Amino acid sequence: MKADATFSSVDLLERARQRAQAARMPFAGQLYPSEAWSLLQNRKAVLIDVRTAEELKFVGRVPETLHIAWKFWPGMVQNDQFVQEVESAVSKDSVVLLLCRSGVRSVAAADALTKAGYANAFNVLEGFEGELDGNHQRGKSNGWRNAGLPWIQD
Repeated sequence: MKADATFSSVDLLERARQRAQAARMPFAGQLYPSEAWSLLQNRKAVLIDVRTAEELKFVGRVPETLHIAWKFWPGMVQNDQFVQEVESAVSKDSVVLLLCRSGVRSVAAADALTKAGYANAFNVLEGFEGELDGNHQRGKSNGWRNAGLPWIQD
């Protein structure tokens, strides 16, 4: 989905809240990548990439965003300090957008932040690489990269 330039930041966040409510998600809302990018461009939010450091290095990342891993490679071990690391970097009254590979880990991260008192924790739907397509590959059907949004690779 493309963000419509006629929608304000308030409208985008309200639409995202409605999506989360409809899906019975326990956090503030769910944004499509283009909507998240619109908020970032207008400096209305902070994006935290929750993927592993290896994913950022080998797959790519959104420039000028925070990286706080939800899990660590190898073994995908839970980062027990995730909430504390976010708290040291971002105030609880900020609009926080959470991005992972496909939108699964970021749901868990948004839930954890909501439980920790972040009232504006939003999941970025589809993630950076998007969902698996018919050939069991990512990056071709949806997601941040597929939407043509800014990204870099180290």
